[in-house]
Amino acid sequence: MENQQERRQSFSKRLTQIEVENRMILFSYTVVANFFEFQANHLLFMDATDSVGKKWIFVGKFHANDNVGNYVSISLSWFAVEKGLKVNDEITFSEIPQGNRPWKNFKVVIKRKIRLFGQDIWGEFMV
Repeated sequence: MENQQERRQSFSKRLTQIEVENRMILFSYTVVANFFEFQANHLLFMDATDSVGKKWIFVGKFHANDNVGNYVSISLSWFAVEKGLKVNDEITFSEIPQGNRPWKNFKVVIKRKIRLFGQDIWGEFMV
């Protein structure tokens, strides 16, 4: 039950080569629909705190596309550089409820897979 509730309060994605190169992550709108109301070509803003307590502001944009449907792009700019994001890193945004504000507040966590004693282990990347 707790995992189901946690999934509803967060969204995540493994980064692709294109996303790492462009320092921008793309989400289908259905993935983020619980957090944002879709408004084509409008911006969204997210306050986020990383694993070491540093504050970040992420800017995203809503896109409508006849071929792929509605999606959201979120710029990772300096966050990607400072954190050294790599292909297949998993980035998770977990909402921190803030009442009825239009500006969303999140905790952002990066997980990276490492191989230890022949086993793949996912761990939180704290930089």
